[in-house]
Amino acid sequence: MLLLGCHLKRAPHKVLCSFCAGMGKLQSKLKHSTYKYSRPDEIIEERTQTKACLEYSPAHVDTVSVVAALNSDLCVSGGRDKTVVAYNWKTGNVVKRFKGHEREITKIACIHKSSQFFSASRDRMVMMWDLHDPSQPRQQFSGHAMVVTGLAVSPDSSQLCTGSRDNTLLLWDVGTGQCAERASVSRNLVTHMCWVPQEPYILQTSEDKTIRLWDSRGLQVAHVFPAKQHIQTYCEVSEDGHKCISCSNGFGGEGCEATLWDLRQTRNRICEYKGHFQTVASCVFLPRALALMPVIATSSHDCKVKIWNQDTGACLFTLSLDGSGPLTSLAVGDTVSLLCASFSRGIHLLRVERDPGLQLREVAAF
Repeated sequence: MLLLGCHLKRAPHKVLCSFCAGMGKLQSKLKHSTYKYSRPDEIIEERTQTKACLEYSPAHVDTVSVVAALNSDLCVSGGRDKTVVAYNWKTGNVVKRFKGHEREITKIACIHKSSQFFSASRDRMVMMWDLHDPSQPRQQFSGHAMVVTGLAVSPDSSQLCTGSRDNTLLLWDVGTGQCAERASVSRNLVTHMCWVPQEPYILQTSEDKTIRLWDSRGLQVAHVFPAKQHIQTYCEVSEDGHKCISCSNGFGGEGCEATLWDLRQTRNRICEYKGHFQTVASCVFLPRALALMPVIATSSHDCKVKIWNQDTGACLFTLSLDGSGPLTSLAVGDTVSLLCASFSRGIHLLRVERDPGLQLREVAAF
């Protein structure tokens, strides 16, 4: 197993040169990274290297709750500062700030191959934005009685499903902004939602420790997966729609796992990924081009991002983002990049490298 720890907190920004200032890039900080390398003879070696990590202009002035990739250059994020930010993470520039919510942003959902996206907030509102429009919401969705904690966009972008701590799911017509369906399940405090690609189904995790599969045609529960021992905090569906991952809260290694499920006919649990010591807040399928085997990544409140062999459950690499506070959200930026939102240090840009082996390196923070 490989471990990487970065021990330098974000320092005051200093401009390198007029070119870098124009690009939004700020001073490169040296980080002393400790690798623990497991040799074939099982002897653990420690190697210390110095890595450069760029400090870009910060996207937010407070905790970042969520980050999502809009395309291979831009991400959209939201947080405690009540602002939604479109950011070019390749140049280190804020593209646009969107203001309209009255409380913390909780979720972001992007429309595939589009400039449009949705934001949800503790103010019980959902807003639709367009990168090319003025900084005003294109559409507003109001209908929940409590904080909105789930957003899922249909594959054809015509419908939006929202979930809340009020135990309710609402299905909206994106074009008209009207609510088409409403469903409520007792004690179903929604934590996350995502739409199954090319299917009429929505996957949803809950504080009642269950994962539900909803049929959008009438908004009915199609399947309930076997209950876990801990709150399910997040879920994601594979690109082919055949599998999904969920992750659990916990502390001291109890819970704190991710679980792979079969979404096809059997709908069985396939594998568990255990090794985090605090709540696992996010999990993603990584692009197949990265490795010979399918891999997933998880981020946790223990300040660590882990890469796992999807089939065996083996941890392939651990990156420790010391000083970041709890890691709140994880998104795939492009075929070799991950975006990781944190409580204390904004958003981390991570790069997946394959020599030696599969590993992660922090290359920038904003």
